[in-house]
Amino acid sequence: MNPQTTAERLGHNRFVLDEAESHIEIDQEVCRRTGTGKRLVAVCPAGVYSELEDGTILAEYAACLECGTCLAVASPGALRWHYPRGGFGVGFREG
Repeated sequence: MNPQTTAERLGHNRFVLDEAESHIEIDQEVCRRTGTGKRLVAVCPAGVYSELEDGTILAEYAACLECGTCLAVASPGALRWHYPRGGFGVGFREG
């Protein structure tokens, strides 16, 4: 049996997008002032966060694994994060 790559394993998960409400909000000023943005980009295992040339941090919340890693490295006030509303978010299919 060949082991699957991380990307292949994550491909089995089910994501239900809540198009009406993101569960991640970014305070751009706090991210710029504290360097949080670069940390978010570096540590997110799902690659949810990216940085534009002007330092703006984007979040592709539809791909979020809801692991909380971003909360562990974010400076206070940089993120407003909560679990998606019921029925939305990631449904894990493999461990």
